[in-house]
Amino acid sequence: MARPKKSRRICMQPQSAEFNVSPGGKTISLSVDEYEAVRLIDYIGLTQNDCAKQMDVARTTITAIYDSAKYKLADSLINHKTVKAEGGDYMLCPNSKYCCGKCGQNRCGKCHHGDCDLCSGIFHERGRECFVL
Repeated sequence: MARPKKSRRICMQPQSAEFNVSPGGKTISLSVDEYEAVRLIDYIGLTQNDCAKQMDVARTTITAIYDSAKYKLADSLINHKTVKAEGGDYMLCPNSKYCCGKCGQNRCGKCHHGDCDLCSGIFHERGRECFVL
């Protein structure tokens, strides 16, 4: 019997579910956890190890998710396909309503979470973006 798949923790839903390069063309489906991995690694600047901690999965799982997402994004750019962010096995971080999902980029432990106008001032563990244990 196979082990059940573990849900990935994400900080926020994509603001736009569809990224349209060529109207009426082919569509590629990017799972929400793939979107989150790209957001954390490429946009926020976390390492794959820190991203794995944030999403509460193994680093090897993040590598597989990230590689899949990169391939899909490259395919959409090269072949003019629409990217649709939907589905996947994920759960929304319970602290996401307090955090903008960006202020955790300062991983030095001095991020002063409440300094961000979009955050409510709830502090997070060092190396984590927004999850409060």
